[in-house]
Amino acid sequence: MLAKGSEPWLFTAALVTTMFAVLSRAMNSSHLTHAAYIAMALTFFMVLFFRDPERKVEVSDTYMISPADGTIIDIRGRKVCIFMFLQNVHVNRAPISGKIREITYRKGGYLPAFCKDSERNERNEFIIHSKYGDVSVTQIAGTIARRIVPYSRVNDIIEQGQRIGMIRFGSRVDVTIPHDFEIIVRKGERVLAGKTIIATIKNDRDF
Repeated sequence: MLAKGSEPWLFTAALVTTMFAVLSRAMNSSHLTHAAYIAMALTFFMVLFFRDPERKVEVSDTYMISPADGTIIDIRGRKVCIFMFLQNVHVNRAPISGKIREITYRKGGYLPAFCKDSERNERNEFIIHSKYGDVSVTQIAGTIARRIVPYSRVNDIIEQGQRIGMIRFGSRVDVTIPHDFEIIVRKGERVLAGKTIIATIKNDRDF
């Protein structure tokens, strides 16, 4: 399955590949043949990057799951920061069930997403109102990722693990953890969106 919003990129890559292939045959040009192979490789990369595999999500109120594939690069208080490398799936998922109360898009720069100065980068923040309070999920663009694609809208009721958006080409996702939960992941740990449990409900929580 391919990610929603990838169609223009894949269509353009396939069109350029076809154009170079046709011209190389018509003109018998080795340069155009090489260009066709390069375009074909780029098209393959696009398909790999925009993949969006189906994942069975075990929905539960007792834990939060990772909103993104990648590596934990920082944990700042109640905030978990996940860096997505180019080889990761770049579709983001809801870490918890609830209602989208607010979506805030902010223009900005395109510094490497793992840098502290990336706080000024282009970003899109979802505020999910859950039974434990508001949870912030922030998509942050990086040096290559210059296009954040939201799938959800304000007032949407979303289920844990549901796709909420995508960032194209290497980027970062930050998620805030409510005080009712204990963060169980560590810096440097690899996580999968919709699969890896990043926080569990505290034992002293009254139900």
